[in-house]
Amino acid sequence: MIILKIKIEGVHKSFGSNKVLRGVNLVIEPGEVHALMGENGAGKSTLMNIVTGSLKYDEGVIYIDGKPQTYSSPIEAEMAGITFIHQEMNTWQDMTVVENLFVNKEPKNSWGLLDVKEMQKRASKIFKRLGVEMPLDALAKNLSVGNQQMIEIAKALMTDAKVLIMDEPTAALTDRETTKLFEIIENLRKKNVAIVYISHRMEEIFKISNKITVMRDGLTIDTKPTSKTNLDEVVQKLVGREIQDYYPNRDSKVSDEVILEVRNLTRKNTFKNISFELKKGEVLGFFGLMGAGRTEVMRAIYGIDKLDDGKCYINQDEVKLTPQNAHKHRIGIVTENRKTEGLHLEFSIKDNIALPNIDNLSKVVVSKNQEDEYTAKLISVLTVKTQNVLNPVSSLSGGNQQKVVLAKWIGLKPQILIMDEPTRGVDVGAKQEIYKLINELIKEGISILLVSSELPEVMGVSDRIVVMHEGKISGTVSKNATSEEIMTLATGGNDHA
Repeated sequence: MIILKIKIEGVHKSFGSNKVLRGVNLVIEPGEVHALMGENGAGKSTLMNIVTGSLKYDEGVIYIDGKPQTYSSPIEAEMAGITFIHQEMNTWQDMTVVENLFVNKEPKNSWGLLDVKEMQKRASKIFKRLGVEMPLDALAKNLSVGNQQMIEIAKALMTDAKVLIMDEPTAALTDRETTKLFEIIENLRKKNVAIVYISHRMEEIFKISNKITVMRDGLTIDTKPTSKTNLDEVVQKLVGREIQDYYPNRDSKVSDEVILEVRNLTRKNTFKNISFELKKGEVLGFFGLMGAGRTEVMRAIYGIDKLDDGKCYINQDEVKLTPQNAHKHRIGIVTENRKTEGLHLEFSIKDNIALPNIDNLSKVVVSKNQEDEYTAKLISVLTVKTQNVLNPVSSLSGGNQQKVVLAKWIGLKPQILIMDEPTRGVDVGAKQEIYKLINELIKEGISILLVSSELPEVMGVSDRIVVMHEGKISGTVSKNATSEEIMTLATGGNDHA
């Protein structure tokens, strides 16, 4: 049986004057789950893109089973047994599930034609292995982010990889899907497959990894067996300092003033009779399992998706829900999928931040000085790591892209900010910065609708928590509710909506 060992020695990589990797050393052994951790911009994804041939490096050596090896492309690396599941989904949106699984790998029958039945057979087999039910003829663009992530995982498992690199694989998955993925990872490990697991979720890292390597500022800081370290030590190495009060206390009080009220919002086959109030200066959390309808409710409130029934009131005035009215009433939205909905990837960092607030920067023509000052201030506040604000936003790491999404709406000074999975793919240090930022926004009287799949985050940040199950509100609880009470509601165990 073929097994692969990767040894990386002194690898450097610069993009212009920006030194992303400054002498990285890493050994990936067969039959281990090796967690690779670091803040956004630490160089994790860049390193893995170098290993798999997407990027060329400037200095250093990469050994595969003791021999220096450089791949010219990800396809060549995959043929050698190294597969990379990227954080940002690479699904073709206008292709079906089956078509996405077999891009450039289509099986042919004896006539040289596409063997559709064989494709469907293999697809059904891999999804059964993953414990996922998915319509094979559905277009990718009509699937949830979680299901699109499952397509990427399925594609990788079909390659019979000997080294499998996973970059935030569970960010969009349900608890059930995550549990199944962990079972598959453990089975692969037992078959001597090496797993490089990149994640910011500490609980996952300590649950499934055998080793942890911490990267910071383009360097490998330390590698230890998981059993020989702990959360506090890892966090300190990640950020170069100790992080106290992970969820910072808030000294401001929620007003009794209701700024947003929705009554009986209904969208056929999606959610039904959604009613709640949002008070001024409140963080109202929304929790539920994948498919509960949280994101869909937020999209409807912003006016992206149309309603079949229900009413919305802002400051007691009934408002028709459209994106134009949302902007007029200073409602901002940090969408779940930053890549397709939150950013113009080909635009510069500066333009992405300034675009929503362009009217306020100048009444007739955009003032360059105003725009520069405006973007510089927000980049500083959110610690966006970039060498040049004129670079396309696509050049940033996933976490820094998320900070740009936050910056563009915060600069608008909204009265209501919808935050849908605001810390997805964001490192531990940046998460705390976002939590502190939420506190600052609340102090200014801004009200926040916070959607998160991370229960500790919802409990740590919210004033009240709306729990959804299968398109309905199953309960609203205080921030002092227990995780057991919340999960009971999320699974429909006490549905009293």
